Amino acid sequence: MKRRKFLKNTLAASAALSLPYSCKTVKSNLATQITDWSAIDLSEAIRAKTVSCVEVMTAYLKHIHQYNPVYNAIISMVSDEKLLIQAQKADEALAKGDYWGWMHGMPHAIKDLAPVAGMRYTQGSLLFKDRIAEEDSPLIAKIRNEGAIFIGKTNTPEFGLGSQTYNPIFGATGSAYNPKLTAGGSSGGAACGLGTRMLPVADGGDMMGSLRNPGAFNNVIGFRPSTTVIMEDGDATNRLLWTSGPMGRNTRDTIQLLQTMAKRPVFNDLKPLPLKDVKLGWMGNLDNYLAMESGIVELCEAGLKDLSTAGAIVEPMLPKFTLSDLWLSWTTLRHHIRLQQLDYYEFPQKQDLLKPELIWEIEQGKSFTEANVVNAETIRSNWYTELERMFEQYDFLVLPTAQVFPYSTKTHWPKTIDGRTMDTYHRWMEVVILGSLGGIPAVNVPVGFDDQGRPMGMQIMGKFGDDKRVLEFALAYEEITTHLGVRPELVSS
Repeated sequence: MKRRKFLKNTLAASAALSLPYSCKTVKSNLATQITDWSAIDLSEAIRAKTVSCVEVMTAYLKHIHQYNPVYNAIISMVSDEKLLIQAQKADEALAKGDYWGWMHGMPHAIKDLAPVAGMRYTQGSLLFKDRIAEEDSPLIAKIRNEGAIFIGKTNTPEFGLGSQTYNPIFGATGSAYNPKLTAGGSSGGAACGLGTRMLPVADGGDMMGSLRNPGAFNNVIGFRPSTTVIMEDGDATNRLLWTSGPMGRNTRDTIQLLQTMAKRPVFNDLKPLPLKDVKLGWMGNLDNYLAMESGIVELCEAGLKDLSTAGAIVEPMLPKFTLSDLWLSWTTLRHHIRLQQLDYYEFPQKQDLLKPELIWEIEQGKSFTEANVVNAETIRSNWYTELERMFEQYDFLVLPTAQVFPYSTKTHWPKTIDGRTMDTYHRWMEVVILGSLGGIPAVNVPVGFDDQGRPMGMQIMGKFGDDKRVLEFALAYEEITTHLGVRPELVSS
């Protein structure tokens, strides 16, 4: 589109924002053009002044108003008027040669588990439904310092618990490919925002698949880095159970946000990994240890076939480890951490506002002895050793990202999978704990869709600290597949 025509359409859009939404007559090609750009392309266009920050904000706000009422990805939205004023200031700064960073003037929404100064900070809990954050967290400050304009928050389950994004304040978030099905979680709002093109990139966090699972359920990239890449606590020996991480519509956008979030910005100039003779250890459903919905393994194996055709070596394999011990270790350590929220449990007026699953986790944590925790740590240490052994044989380990396809937003969690009963509310996510317990880098890459159009992904896991190589593999995989190019038919409000 010629610059003159582009500006004409944008001015019409800006004027429309001052009208009630039902009266807007903005041409749809404007939003389609801008909101479909990758984050990196958008960043370069803003810096080159090919497009203004006001034009970008106008296009994104129109798109959000049209689709967010259906998908419920973005919550606690800032008013259009305030956002357009911020965008105008970003343009004025750029005109003076004051470039804030690669996210200069770009709209961004922070997952509602992190505080953003002056914005609502609920964590999906009725305990904090009216809380306003006084300052940015250190990680959010990094994103702000790159020039992002915070337009709101992204929806999350209560305290991030569970891989189904719903809470009593904002309700449920739907998958970009079917808003009646869950977006996953806990970064469900972030992933849906990407899949629906309401956000250029998104931040999140991952304890039990919270970046990977919604990545799979929305056909986007979700990267859980090694736990020392972003987080200040822990080290290679004492790894955290969770970490913040980036999500993107493609791998390069994901890497770009990781560069901002990381303690040390060392993720530049990554290239697709040559796939010839790269050795992959495919674990499938762990020899039927994991219950898995029909069709998931087959989609992953189709993706692995593409990799084999490109020269990679794929071998079926299993860990030399008692897998039930991993679950014991994981649940002990996870539930023990919940004692940090004991204050909510011990006061009836607070406990009454908690989701039952959190109450159950706290009670589990209270039941453990010191010996239970020591035993769990010992198992985890042994798992580190087993991971090292497996990575001596394989460059990457591969598992499906989820054990079920996206399911109804009205279902809090799957009670059964393929006829097998789930004995806890999070057992259906067990496939992700091999990476989480190891603290290793793991990226969700898409593997396509089932006959109902439901998306799925697989986890590519690397050795602790080998984050660059995992991302370079994802770049190479993206070059030989077309799944990310399959966009959803969005449902308008």
